Amino acid sequence: MENNEKKILVLGATGKTGSRVAQKLNELNIQFRAGSRSASPSFDWTDQSTWQNALDKIHAVYISFQPDLAVPGAVQVIQDFCNLARESGVEKLVLLSGRGEKEAEECEQVVQNSGLKWTIARASWFNQNFNESYLLGPILDGLVALPLADVKEPFIDVEDIADVVVASLTQEGHDGKLYELTGPRLLSFNDAVNEISTAIGRKIEYLQISMEDYKKHMEKEQIPDDYIWLITYLFTEVLDGRNESIANGVEQALNREPKDFSVYAKQVAASGTWDAKQSV
Repeated sequence: MENNEKKILVLGATGKTGSRVAQKLNELNIQFRAGSRSASPSFDWTDQSTWQNALDKIHAVYISFQPDLAVPGAVQVIQDFCNLARESGVEKLVLLSGRGEKEAEECEQVVQNSGLKWTIARASWFNQNFNESYLLGPILDGLVALPLADVKEPFIDVEDIADVVVASLTQEGHDGKLYELTGPRLLSFNDAVNEISTAIGRKIEYLQISMEDYKKHMEKEQIPDDYIWLITYLFTEVLDGRNESIANGVEQALNREPKDFSVYAKQVAASGTWDAKQSV
């Protein structure tokens, strides 16, 4: 049973960053409410009638929007949510944003102009896409085929993102800050796959294919149309070289270096997540 103490609302509490934010808050014995469709009270971005109960007695919110701030209509949804959050007595918003996304930057401006305290966590491509998302299957199969050549990305670990978010929600000194979060190195997707291959001691082939062939592959795998649209947008618009630079947001927020991709690869390899599929 919840007490009447004001608490933090963690949206996307079952997602890559939200689940870790929730875990870290729990370890700090800080009151929070999980925001997801399966929570009680439930929260659903597509059903505004669920927002009010989720915001009851909340003083700060971690906003992780699904499926992505780049999708059509996201800016208006974030605007509506910020308006209700302010009316409900929320004092602070922490937004997870995407690096190099025009639409995400528009959502950032909505949060910055909300009349509430705010922090922006603008993140690059997640390390965990290789072990907790759509790239896990290809790695297990030993073949990663993507519509990318040599474009480099400063992959960021979601543990670092979660640490920045928790600090922004619970500590002084983070209000009005936009933290651009990247890892410490630039790697192409081919580079990243090679590092994973080295960590697990098993050859993984990287193959560059056309965007059209990649879309056909996703359709064959019965990926939902809206997700295919999003992936197509990210691979054709965002991964065009605009993010080929290192930022120091993790150092600014936490006074430490971000996790290197090789450390992430070794940790996941040790967990057995990337062990090759066993034939039945």
